[in-house]
Amino acid sequence: MQIVYDTRKDLPCKALHDLFVAVGWSDGIENPAMLKNFNVPFINSTIVFSAWAEDKLVGCVRVLSDRMFRSILYDLAVMPEFQGQGIGKELVRRCRECFPDSEWLVETETAAGFYEKIGFKPNKDIFLSIPCKWF
Repeated sequence: MQIVYDTRKDLPCKALHDLFVAVGWSDGIENPAMLKNFNVPFINSTIVFSAWAEDKLVGCVRVLSDRMFRSILYDLAVMPEFQGQGIGKELVRRCRECFPDSEWLVETETAAGFYEKIGFKPNKDIFLSIPCKWF
C-alpha cells in the first residue's frame, strides 16, 4: 500500500483522535468540546506532516518552531499496524528538512531509542511545566 504525505494542518478531528487512541495516547472518552477541537494544536503549529494510506490517516507529526534557532517535535504518531515501515522516520525527516540548521528537540519517555537511531542525542536540560487542563 502506498503512503502519501501531506502538509495540511486541518486534519480531520475524528481521524486524528482515532490515531491517538490507537497509539495509546487517549482512552477514547474525551469530552465533546475536546473532540470538536482535537485538531486545534495541529492548526496552530508551525509545520504539520501527515501520512495517509488511501483515505486513512496512518501517521502525523507537528512542529513548533521559531524557524531559525529551535524547533520542537510534538505528537509523532504512527498507527501500530503501520509501524516499522519507516513512516515515523520519514515524517521527522520532512520536518527537519524545513529548518535544517535549527536545533531540534523532542520530549519522550517511551520512544527515546527511536529518536536516538535517527540522530537525536540525550540532553540534560531540565524541563519545568505547568500541566494542561485537558490531561
